[in-house]
Amino acid sequence: MNELIAVALFTVLAVISPGPDFAMVTRASYAFGRRSGLFAALGIACGVQVHVLYTVLGVSVLVQHSPTLFLLMKVLGAGYLIYLGYSSLTNTRRLSLDGEAPAARGTFVAGFLTNALNPKTLLFVVSAYTQVVGPGSSLAQQFGYGLFMSVAHWLWFSLVALGFSSAPLRRVMIERQLLVDRVIGMALLGLGVTVLFASVR
Repeated sequence: MNELIAVALFTVLAVISPGPDFAMVTRASYAFGRRSGLFAALGIACGVQVHVLYTVLGVSVLVQHSPTLFLLMKVLGAGYLIYLGYSSLTNTRRLSLDGEAPAARGTFVAGFLTNALNPKTLLFVVSAYTQVVGPGSSLAQQFGYGLFMSVAHWLWFSLVALGFSSAPLRRVMIERQLLVDRVIGMALLGLGVTVLFASVR
């Protein structure tokens, strides 16, 4: 029970801290509405399972001790965040409350990639399993903790999506689209650079 509480606290603190996932869901929700934001949140939750899978299977040990592999992951993750940031900064498409939203599959994939390519999530999951989960935990328990992590991400970012997709807030943000896109773009670019120089330890 103590282990479960520790995993829960560790996860909640990690989930609510601002990062690429938050920026991505915010952008999808205010720009394209509730459906897009919720699918982005679902994609993020599924992306967590990528990190859980290779952590439980022991691949994360190889990543931790292989500078080349970790560097490759950092470059891919940072590159994707920088791409998203640049796209937001240079966006010229005018939005409207009743505008057409992208396909659900597109926002799901964007959310999935944002999380799956994020080395910070890698470090969070690896830390949770090495610092909190006991070595005697069964495989079922370990995957159960991973499922909890995904559900926590899904719940939190679904709430973020519901908040930023509300009509009054969307109207205000769309009226100030240029400023909002620039702020989100700069945040994503900054996060991309931060990820690029993150340490595995």
